[in-house]
Amino acid sequence: MDPAFRRSFNAAFGPDTYADYLARLERRVGSKIPFRVAETPLFLPEGLRSYLAKSATEIVQQISRPQVIETMKRAIPAHLDAPGMDHLPNCVQVDFAIVRGPSGELEGRVVELQAFPSLYALMVLQSEVVADVMRVMPGLDRKWSIFFGGLDRDGFVARLRKAVVASEDPANVVLLDIDPPNQKTYPDFLATKELIGVDSVCPTTLVREGRRLFRKVNGKLMQVRRIYNRVVFDELEARKIELPFRYTDDLDITWCSHPNWYWTWSKYTLPYIDHPAVPRARYLSDLTEIPHDLERYVLKPLFSFAGSGVKVDPTKEDIDAIPASDRHGWILQEKINYEPALPMPDGSGVKGEVRMMFLRAPDEPMPELVLNLVRLSRGKMLGVDQNKDLTWVGGTVGLWPVD
Repeated sequence: MDPAFRRSFNAAFGPDTYADYLARLERRVGSKIPFRVAETPLFLPEGLRSYLAKSATEIVQQISRPQVIETMKRAIPAHLDAPGMDHLPNCVQVDFAIVRGPSGELEGRVVELQAFPSLYALMVLQSEVVADVMRVMPGLDRKWSIFFGGLDRDGFVARLRKAVVASEDPANVVLLDIDPPNQKTYPDFLATKELIGVDSVCPTTLVREGRRLFRKVNGKLMQVRRIYNRVVFDELEARKIELPFRYTDDLDITWCSHPNWYWTWSKYTLPYIDHPAVPRARYLSDLTEIPHDLERYVLKPLFSFAGSGVKVDPTKEDIDAIPASDRHGWILQEKINYEPALPMPDGSGVKGEVRMMFLRAPDEPMPELVLNLVRLSRGKMLGVDQNKDLTWVGGTVGLWPVD
């Protein structure tokens, strides 16, 4: 992206750079990284950074209107409709594909959005390791940032704590996911513990007494008052896991983010957004006929993670195979032409997505943009699972100098 920094990085990148970087990152986090980490950061130039920040903020503002939210609530399955939904989510992600705009400048087009947590804490540690690796690279020993809204590291950690922990004691807050040590996001769980003192806990280990939930700490029960919810519902249902509570139960807890937002702000929202950065999307159930130019579209399930179920080159047979009763759970979205704008040392280009990440504390009126993460790809899809056997692809951060 930023050509001067890119040339400096590529020139300094040697045969041992990546192994050193990955080893440092895993030592810093305290675990293996179970997904592909890219060899390089993305140096985000000011123009693209401003475009993404402005577009993401405008989109979040547009879908925050109460009448839009009421419409979106139709996506919540009745058997998972949890009580106590707040007026807006605590965590929001807006994913942009990097494209070449009509004027020739780099821009972004929205791939998807989700009111669900992401790797907030891990990105802080990863950006610090990247900066350490670059200290020996000529021209790159700088002070770098991944933060928006005038935040620095301390300011961001305070925002994360305020959103996740709120007014509770961290000991009464849990990061909830199924079998946390075996999740690909576990490095973020460890980073979350380091930054804000919140433990990761499997929901099957919780104990229910009336409306209250407890976890066991050193053989004693400790009340859980707030849940940082990282449970992906399709995994929960696919594995048929029995929990000591139902999401529909009226429990004495608060959520970050409330489970209903997983459904309410999601790919389900895309057909309702009117913004130049959002490609046209339609529910499969609304189509009266299948478009003849299917090569211009991507077929996506509404509620899946890590690119699961996405058809980049859908066929009529793919659509015909989806029963009419299930078509409300799919969209056809205009295909995005990613720009391979990040040059590798060999001169070939890499494509990228930038995730703009928002947080909102319970007492704040709106989610605010706080930081970013990046995924790089040389394949047709950007998920780390779809690029695990390639190089110069995977998860990374978008950086810019602040000194």
